[in-house]
Amino acid sequence: MKVNVEIECTPEEARRAMGLPDLTPLHDRYVTMMLEAMSGGFKPETMEQLTRNWGPMGEASMTLWQRLVETGMGKAGSGKTTD
Repeated sequence: MKVNVEIECTPEEARRAMGLPDLTPLHDRYVTMMLEAMSGGFKPETMEQLTRNWGPMGEASMTLWQRLVETGMGKAGSGKTTD
């Protein structure tokens, strides 16, 4: 037997029905902080630090991506192709 149930509701109603917390104040604060950082002269070092913290493996993940990009740029810049 197969039963399909369709429920029409807004994301807010679904969140409440599932008992999930309302993270709107946290989201608003995060957006405000990001806008302040961007308007205050966002520096590449800041972006690097953010991506290190957001990555699933932190520093190790950032190092891996950095090596991949550097390797890709090295091959692209040298004009060499791999067969």
